[in-house]
Amino acid sequence: MAERVLGLDHVQVAAPAGCEPEARRFYGGLLGLVEIAKPEPLAVAGGIWFACGAQGLHVGIADDFAPAAKAHPALRVADMAALDALAKRLRAAGAPVESDDRLPGHRRFYTRDPWGNRLELLARV
Repeated sequence: MAERVLGLDHVQVAAPAGCEPEARRFYGGLLGLVEIAKPEPLAVAGGIWFACGAQGLHVGIADDFAPAAKAHPALRVADMAALDALAKRLRAAGAPVESDDRLPGHRRFYTRDPWGNRLELLARV
């Protein structure tokens, strides 16, 4: 089938207007994602984009913002040492870290970005 989906290009999380400094601190500083430039026609809408492996994580402005309590991106890290280091860094910054052992073959935890969006971080065991 020529029309098949090839893969995931990016995920977007919503945030309130003026979120860019906190997004840089959380996604760039704490999680280590690299900021990428938004195309000029889209930059006027605000928000910020990050590279996440070969994909992207976009923080977009929502005028009627409400955090995603259940829906979430899952960010894979290299190994369990990296997962532990991220958990430690997030806790030190005051972000929640909720472990979950229900996914066989993985260690993972959930956290929240500065606006309450749920994020999963995981590593294969």
